Amino acid sequence: TVVTLGDIHAQNHRFKVTETMISLKSLTFLAMLGLVSSLSNVGSRRAFVAKSAAVLGGTFLATQEAQAAPQIFTTNDGKIKYATIKDAREKPTSQAGDIVAVEYTGYLTDGTIFDATHAEGKKSILMFQIGGNAVVPGVSEMVQEMGVGQKVQAIIPPELAFGDKGLCLESGECLIKPGSTLVYDIYLKRTSIPPP
Repeated sequence: TVVTLGDIHAQNHRFKVTETMISLKSLTFLAMLGLVSSLSNVGSRRAFVAKSAAVLGGTFLATQEAQAAPQIFTTNDGKIKYATIKDAREKPTSQAGDIVAVEYTGYLTDGTIFDATHAEGKKSILMFQIGGNAVVPGVSEMVQEMGVGQKVQAIIPPELAFGDKGLCLESGECLIKPGSTLVYDIYLKRTSIPPP
């Protein structure tokens, strides 16, 4: 079935539909989408086409958004929620005491970046021992559930971040307010077991 919305001609920078044909099979398809009842009081073919295009466009966009929504996971203890942005090349093998290399960006919940391994003009990695104090506990916990090559966006609750203390100067000004939930984009580049 071919649905022809018409020949479109440019006239003074305006577009004009000069012919509209919609077949019976097309109307059946529109009925399945629930358009026929909503379009039954539309008086002209032009209005029908305009309303059909608007509704079909909305249906298409809603379908795209539904397909684009990432699946949300939680860590084994259920404290960290995350979405996988890039799948792992290897299965998770990291455990407490291992040394890992990551790239990361840390955000406040309003989208403000407070820390990153890369910035304008530089790109580097952070190497740290899982379970050490180089990163907040939530990042260590998240990395233990990641495989090499995996990139995730994780929501770290306050108790696995900076807790009730936040990250504040002696003057009282806080980069990260007490009780803040943080968001991290974490990319696990490498992992290895430390020497004995």
